[in-house]
Amino acid sequence: MTTSTSPNDPPPQAGEADDPILTAPAAARFFAALDEGITHLGLSLPPTAPNAFFVYAEQLLQTNRHTNLTRITAPDEVAVKHFVDSVSVLVACPDLPPGARVADIGTGAGFPGLPLAIVRPDLNVTLVDALAKRLRFLESVVENLGLGNVTLVHGRAEDVGREAVHRERYDLVVARAVAALPTLLEWCAPLVRVGGRFLALKSGDVDDELAAAVKAAGALGVRLARDVALTLPPVGDDPAPSARRLLLYEKLAPTPVRFPRRPAEIKGRPL
Repeated sequence: MTTSTSPNDPPPQAGEADDPILTAPAAARFFAALDEGITHLGLSLPPTAPNAFFVYAEQLLQTNRHTNLTRITAPDEVAVKHFVDSVSVLVACPDLPPGARVADIGTGAGFPGLPLAIVRPDLNVTLVDALAKRLRFLESVVENLGLGNVTLVHGRAEDVGREAVHRERYDLVVARAVAALPTLLEWCAPLVRVGGRFLALKSGDVDDELAAAVKAAGALGVRLARDVALTLPPVGDDPAPSARRLLLYEKLAPTPVRFPRRPAEIKGRPL
C-alpha cells in the first residue's frame, strides 16, 4: 500500500482489531448473506475473499462505535449492502483487464473500491476521500489485510482532478451514492483516460438524473455506454430486493481544461 494522506487524528486504540464484535451466529449470518448475494449476481469470489471481507466487516463495525463510518450495522446487511453492492461493479465491467488503474471517488469507508481490490488483487486501486479519519481507518484495514494494490489519496475530487498525477490516468473511475449525476460526472470524468470509463453506482429511479446529465456528459467528453439494472437480495427487515442502477460512461475525448470547476461554481451553476 502507498498513501498520500496527511491525517492528524490519533491512531485507533490498541487492540481494537483484536476485539471481536461479530459473534459466531452473527458471523454465520454474514457469510450466508455474502454467499447468497454473490451467487445472486452470477459472480464468484476468490477463496481468500470471504475471510478478508469478514475481517473488514469486524474492523468497520468496531471503528464505527466511535467514528461514524456507516449506518448499516447488521452483519447480513453489511455483507449485502456494502460488499455485494461494491462487487456489482464487475457486473457492469466484466472486461476490466488485469493491471487496470481504478479510482474510487468519495470512497468513505472504502466502498466500492476496497472490496474491488480484495476480489481483484490484480487491479491498482486508488481510494480518494476528503476526510482524514476515513483514510486513517482504511489504512488500518489495508495493512491488516496485507493489500499491496491500494493507494490512499487525501483530497477533494475537484482538486485531485486537476493534479497531473491523477488527471486522465485511470482506466475506470467509480463513485457510489456521492452526489447527483451531473456533479459526479464533473468530478470524475477528468480522472478518466480517453477510452476509459466512469461508473456511477445508483439506487432507485434515476431517470431524471440521467436526463439532467445529458448536457454535462457532452461538455465533459463522455457518453452513456451501458445502463445496468440489477437487484440485491433482501436482508434485514425489508422483504423486498434492493434495486440498483449501474451507469457506465465511456470517455471519448479529453476533458476541457476548465473542468472540474471550483466547488462554489459547481454548486451554483451545475452543468
